[in-house]
Amino acid sequence: MPAIETLWLFAVASAALVAIPGPAVIYIVTRGVAHGRRGAILSMLGIEAGNFVQVLAATAGLAAVVASSAAAFSIVKYAGAAYLVVLGIRALREGGAVLSGVGRARRSDRRLFTEGLLVGTLNPKLAIFLLAFLPQFIDPSAGPVWLQTLVLGSLFNVIAMAGDTLFALAAGTAGAGLRARLGRPGALMRAAGVVYIALGVSAALAEGRSEH
Repeated sequence: MPAIETLWLFAVASAALVAIPGPAVIYIVTRGVAHGRRGAILSMLGIEAGNFVQVLAATAGLAAVVASSAAAFSIVKYAGAAYLVVLGIRALREGGAVLSGVGRARRSDRRLFTEGLLVGTLNPKLAIFLLAFLPQFIDPSAGPVWLQTLVLGSLFNVIAMAGDTLFALAAGTAGAGLRARLGRPGALMRAAGVVYIALGVSAALAEGRSEH
């Protein structure tokens, strides 16, 4: 197990990193604007569940494999980028349906959570981040490396969840006000679609540097 001092230092470093909005935060915020607090919270829970999958992968050494193999990294990176683009296209279509009075843009709770889960799981930048960040706080003499990785990764996930919850609540509140004043949720859906597509293209073109 990591020493208490190490856990405190890691927690402070993680909080500082989480405070800097990245693709996951932007995704949660756009969900909040388009679907309100409930949609933002469900999307956030999906993202954090996906992040924990990556923590487990890092613990098992999968992150090291992805980082060392250009082919593996490319597969995960482009799969995640493609999914973001698909979400963007879907949001644009649903926004158009709302504006024309056809169909419903509201997603089910399960769908909101599942989409967030996939976005979190298919974020290759987080895998590289975990591989680069966690070892700085691991002491092989303090116990099994896999256990230290799991503890530190789980702590990072909890801190990220706390920060992302604040973003989700703020975005959900602002989104509800915007929808009430504008009366045009379809326009918000279209704006979210543009953001998703931009994130997907950015992820596809980005270098191997990781961010939450």
